[in-house]
Amino acid sequence: MLTARIGLSSMPMPRRSHALRLLALAVAAAILLPRDGFSQTTSALSFLRDGKSRSIERAELAKLCGVRKISIEDPHYGRVKNYLACPMLDVLRQGFAITGSDLAGFDVVFRASDGYAKPSPGTLLTEDGGWLTFTDADRGTLEKPAWDPIDRRQVDPAPFYVVWSGEPQRDTQRYPWPYQLVEIELTSLEKTYPHIVPSGAAAGSPARAGYDIFKSECIACHSINGEGGKVGPDLNVPRSIVEYRPEAQIKEYIRNPLSFRYTSMPAHEQLSAAQLDALVAYFRQMSLSKHDPGKPQ
Repeated sequence: MLTARIGLSSMPMPRRSHALRLLALAVAAAILLPRDGFSQTTSALSFLRDGKSRSIERAELAKLCGVRKISIEDPHYGRVKNYLACPMLDVLRQGFAITGSDLAGFDVVFRASDGYAKPSPGTLLTEDGGWLTFTDADRGTLEKPAWDPIDRRQVDPAPFYVVWSGEPQRDTQRYPWPYQLVEIELTSLEKTYPHIVPSGAAAGSPARAGYDIFKSECIACHSINGEGGKVGPDLNVPRSIVEYRPEAQIKEYIRNPLSFRYTSMPAHEQLSAAQLDALVAYFRQMSLSKHDPGKPQ
């Protein structure tokens, strides 16, 4: 029945076998390549700036940056973990040929193979304490990396995982802790994501305050107008979340999503009532400025 539907039953045997092999390869590619096109089995880290990308293989990057063994209290695992890692500042210098003082003028976006895209102000990345890990030191080696499964989904953190060693830096909301890291972009958020900006809102307005909160708390997983993280749903197109959910429900869900459903979305209990109001004001403002890249023109 299947071969009849895809038109293979009428093919001569050699051509049919070839077509089946191509079909199998296509299925395998669909499984191995996430929706953003990054391979989860890559051995290189990509660096993107001004639309130009370069990759550095893990062995070369480890050599250039001086890999070493570190021990940190890892909030994702809830215990002390040992890693083979390089200082993040050295990684960024190698990837972008940039000094720490220059880095402060940029935004840095960390992209994972599953669509997670965590932005961070460059000033945060100039701090000591950031590390790019290559493997769990108790499980693997540079040549044969291995990791313990991570987060509620129990996924493999490979190929790279960003960690922080300072006690205040264990705040995973403020500091970037992406795993399955495949690309780092040096940019400005307004340039990379121009359609998330509430251009119609006045400076100092609740919508502008909500925009800042969205950038720090939401954009790693969610997008607005197709721009941002791809883990969670777009919050503005084709319909804004404020167009089909009551405000009180939106704020309650952001504060404690597990009270609604089992999900990987983190709670945001640290957000005040005023901050939640501002975030909803941002969503309402953006509902008036839709840009839907998936809509047929």
